[in-house]
Amino acid sequence: MIAGTVLFAAATYLVMLAGFYWARWRRLHIGIMVGVMLFDLSMPFYLYLNKDWHRRLIKEGELTSYLLWTHFLLLLTLYMLYILQIQAGRRLLRGEGDRAEHRAQGKAILVVRAFVIATGALLVEPPAH
Repeated sequence: MIAGTVLFAAATYLVMLAGFYWARWRRLHIGIMVGVMLFDLSMPFYLYLNKDWHRRLIKEGELTSYLLWTHFLLLLTLYMLYILQIQAGRRLLRGEGDRAEHRAQGKAILVVRAFVIATGALLVEPPAH
């Protein structure tokens, strides 16, 4: 069974894909992208508040897991790409930016975000029976 957080993240990925292809409708594009970025920023807080991370990371020793650190570094990469994308988007709104750069960063975000969701899905703890 797939965790609800993974399903919701996958659904927001589809919304982000739609926003990527609807870039010509500026208000819709910006609204979708900002909404998904805020979701991605809030997800770690949600997981921290609702999961027993101390038991899993410290007691069970998952803190040294290669998969966990891969997920963490991919997440940091995604956040850095978001910062660059926001800067490029603001330049575009001022008429100073390069659309090709903004689009290339958007494609990179889609790839990295897919890997963040995939590694997050692999980290989901199976339900106790």
